[in-house]
This record gives sequence, C-alpha cells and structure tokens, in this order.
Amino acid sequence: MADFHQTGKEGEAIAIGYLRQKGYEVLEANWFSDHLEIDIIAKKEEVLVVVEVKTRRTSFFGEPEEFVSKSKQRMLIKAANHYLIKKDLDLEVRFDIIGVLFKGDKYQVNHIEDAFYPTL
Repeated sequence: MADFHQTGKEGEAIAIGYLRQKGYEVLEANWFSDHLEIDIIAKKEEVLVVVEVKTRRTSFFGEPEEFVSKSKQRMLIKAANHYLIKKDLDLEVRFDIIGVLFKGDKYQVNHIEDAFYPTL
C-alpha cells in the first residue's frame, strides 16, 4: 500500500475514534456506491453527518482541511443524497471536514462542523 494511502487510513481511524468520543454514532466508514464515496457517515441526535477526512504528515502546503475542493464538495452532496435515498432516510444532513495532521508520533485533529452547505 502506498504511504499516502496508509496515512489516509490512519487518519480515518483517528477521526472515527474522535467522533465516537464526542458522542457520534458512526454508521458507515468508507461508504461506496455507484462511484460515489463518503469517508464517514455518522449520526448525532437527528442529524446525519457526512464527514470528509483529510490527513497530512506536514502542513507545509497548507492545513489538511484546506484540500477539500468545490468539486469534492459537489460529489459529497451527491453521495449524501444517494445515501439518503438508498437507506430511505428523512434526516437533516450536515457536512463536516476533519483534518488530521501528524506531528511525529503525535497528531492534531481539527473538526470543522458545517464546513460547507449544499447550494441550489
């Protein structure tokens, strides 16, 4: 496995632990359907939380959470709609980003709630 894939998997595992510690119910990890992918799907109270996880070993080029592009946001919105239909859910949806930055053998987590909103 390429080093950046391993880094991403480690970041997602950290993000899942972080969310559970904060009282989120993690419903799915690495959910795929019809070429759509969501890193983490969680629920808190009656809100479905779609989480994009970005992990980096350095912030030289910017913080991890800064790398969620507009096209990635559009894909996440489409994927969330697909998930809601497929699971027959009627919930409010929130889009979060979790950035995980490794600093040696330690890491820093930055959780941005309501990181972006679907536009009409």
